Amino acid sequence: MSKLLEVKDLSVSFNTYSGEVQAVRGVSFDVEKGETLAIVGESGSGKSVTTKALMQLLPKPQGQIKSGEILFEGNDIANYSNKQMQKIRGKDMSMVFQDPMTSLNPTMKVGNQIMEGLIKHRNMARGEAKKKAIDLLEQVGIPHPVLRLNQYPHQFSGGMRQRAVVAIALACNPKVLIADEPTTALDVTIQAQILDLMKDIQRETDSAIVFITHDLGVVANVADRVAVMYAGKIVEIGKVDEIFYNPKHPYTWGLLGSMPTLDSEEEELFTIPGSPPDMLNPPKGDAFAPRNEFALEIDTKMEPPMFKVSDTHYAASWLLHKDAPKMEPPASVKRRMQGFASTDDKDGEK
Repeated sequence: MSKLLEVKDLSVSFNTYSGEVQAVRGVSFDVEKGETLAIVGESGSGKSVTTKALMQLLPKPQGQIKSGEILFEGNDIANYSNKQMQKIRGKDMSMVFQDPMTSLNPTMKVGNQIMEGLIKHRNMARGEAKKKAIDLLEQVGIPHPVLRLNQYPHQFSGGMRQRAVVAIALACNPKVLIADEPTTALDVTIQAQILDLMKDIQRETDSAIVFITHDLGVVANVADRVAVMYAGKIVEIGKVDEIFYNPKHPYTWGLLGSMPTLDSEEEELFTIPGSPPDMLNPPKGDAFAPRNEFALEIDTKMEPPMFKVSDTHYAASWLLHKDAPKMEPPASVKRRMQGFASTDDKDGEK
């Protein structure tokens, strides 16, 4: 496989009345053809800002890429003009946003919004684009697609609007699909249908998917690799099995420990104490240290580098230093890990 997208040391800031908010700080990752990378973390960790930067969709003039490279098919698009990006957006890179009402034009019929990209980027005649749009609406689970084609977004329910946004994003078979919480507003049945559709498109086109979600259950089902973000940085990255069965960063332990499983017998879920830091003044050292019960003295003084766990697994935690005391994940995390394993065993028996 070859790398479709490479992000190198990306930093993004927002200029506000209170000062400069350092939303993304030195993020690096890559995505290969046919691969799905999930980015997980709490709200405010920088996930959505990172993906909007990839598409040059940061609010101007407040948001800006301070440094770093965004290599798409080997070309650095970090400083592309809006005109240059228009040739890429929708055709080579598409995005599904969390809130469909900010994505859909309320004055245009939904069918025209789907057809727009097909006519512009794939040079389809209007009649052919209309047939494709009807097919896409049907694929994403919208009933009576011929009727819905001529309706406006306000005539759709919230879930239907989200499915329409997915249809628009998938219309041109993009090489890179960025999905920002794409199934949040959908019920479980439609959620599974949308995820299956994305996988089918990926298999057909060998596209790469960058998938943002809070739902670790979704991550386990769709991702090949996982990047865990906290306070604008990636604190752990690895294959999905490495993150679920061999997590190394205490923040990843916290996320996994707070995830319910079918075998869980605890009445209360584990929660990570405290709240994320103020990115106007990022803390010195490891940003997670104030919330980390396993923090070492060095965590408050010096930011940890990315330590290599395996060729595909890295984590930024001083606990991985050769001189650090040996720490094990909390019992609640181990129970979750055992729950994941038992679920996999049951799936394998089916």
